[in-house]
Amino acid sequence: MINKKTVKHTEFNNFPLKNGQLYIANMAVEQAIAIIGQTPAYLYDRQLIQQRVASLRNMLPPGILLHYAMKANPMPAVVQHLAALVDGLDVASQGEMHTAINTGMLHSEISFAGPGKNNTELKAAIAAGIVINVESENELYRIEKIGKDLGITPNIAIRVNPDFELKASGMKMSGGPKQFGIDAEKLPDILTNIHNLTVNFEGFHIFSGSQNLKSEALIDAHNKTFALAHELVQYLKVDFRFINIGGGFGIPYFPGDEALDLQPVAENLQHLLDEYKSFSNKQIIIELGRYLVGEAGIYVSKIIDKKISRGLTYLVTDGGLHHHLSNSGNFGQVIRKNYPVRISTQKPITETELVSIVGPLCTPLDTLAAKMELPKAEIGDLVVILQSGAYGRTASPENFLGHPHVKELLL
Repeated sequence: MINKKTVKHTEFNNFPLKNGQLYIANMAVEQAIAIIGQTPAYLYDRQLIQQRVASLRNMLPPGILLHYAMKANPMPAVVQHLAALVDGLDVASQGEMHTAINTGMLHSEISFAGPGKNNTELKAAIAAGIVINVESENELYRIEKIGKDLGITPNIAIRVNPDFELKASGMKMSGGPKQFGIDAEKLPDILTNIHNLTVNFEGFHIFSGSQNLKSEALIDAHNKTFALAHELVQYLKVDFRFINIGGGFGIPYFPGDEALDLQPVAENLQHLLDEYKSFSNKQIIIELGRYLVGEAGIYVSKIIDKKISRGLTYLVTDGGLHHHLSNSGNFGQVIRKNYPVRISTQKPITETELVSIVGPLCTPLDTLAAKMELPKAEIGDLVVILQSGAYGRTASPENFLGHPHVKELLL
C-alpha cells in the first residue's frame, strides 16, 4: 500500500524543486538536458562554484591562498572557470597538466603530485616550469638528472608523509607507511643537503587526508602540520616560497551528515599565522578539490523502465555506476549509503513510494539508490543524484560493458 503524503525536501537544497521540476542555474533540468541533447549527463552550476570560493575567501584569514586540486573534477570548462577564482592548480597527470596550462594559470602556480610520475611526465613538468611535488628520494634524483639534460633547473616541493593522520578522514593519506610523500623522519638528511642539488626548492606539501567533516580533526592536523613545517625548515640552508597544508575539507553526502563548521578552523588558522611569525613572508596554501565543486554538480539519468519484483518497485535508468562509481558505493564506501536523490518531472507529484533505482548494466552493483522513499515516478521522468560535482565521470569505469558515454555541461 502506497502512503500518500506531501513530499518535502529539507536537506541539500542547492537545486530547488518547483512544481515537480528540479532547477539548476535558474533553468529546469529538462531544459538543460535539451541543451546537452541526451541523458545521462553531468550538469554543473558555475554560480555555486563561484559562491563557494567567495565564501571561503571571506571566512579564511587573508594570508591563506586557495589552490584547486583538479583530480576532483578535471572537466576543462570547470577548471577554466576555477582558474579565474583561485590562486593555483594542482594536477595529477600530464593530461591534467595540459588542461591547467591551457587555462592561462601562471606555470609557477601549478603543482604536480603523484607517487608514480614517469620520466616523460617529469620532463614535461620541468619544461613547463611547474612545481613538482617530490614523492621519493629516487624521484628527486631523477628530476635533477632530467633537468640537467634539458638545461633547465626544476622547481620542486617536498611532499611530506607526516607521522600523524587526519582523524575522522574519509581517505587517510598520511601516517604509517604510505605511497605518498617522503617519511618525515627521512627528511633531515635530504633537506640538509638539498642546496647541493641543481633544483629550485619551492616549499613543502603536507597532506594528511580528505573528506573530513570534523572541525576539531582539521584543527588538530593544522596544528601538527605547522609544528612539523617549523621543525623541518631548521634543516634548510636555502629559502623557500610556500607551505601547502593540503585540504581535507569534506562535504555532506548522506542524511544526518553535518556540514563542516569552518569558523573554528579559520580562527585556528589565524592563530597559527600569528604564532609562527617565521612564516609571515611565506605563502600558506590550502589545496581543495571536492569542497569547491562537489555540491555544485548533479548527475541526471532517465527512467526507461519500471517494474515490481516480489513487492519492491524498481526504477531502471539509462545511467549508472559506469558514469558515477562513487554513488554506487564502489569508490571507498565500506557500507553503501544513498546519495541524496531527486525525481524531476513536468507534473507535480504528491505521492511517494519505496523504490530502488538501478542502471542498465548487467551487474547487481549498478545501484543508484536502494530502498528510498521518493516521489512516485514514471517512465520518462528524470532521476537526479545530488552532490555529484566531484569524482564523477573521470573516477568511473565509463567503458564498462560498452554503454554510451556521459556528457557534461557547465551552466
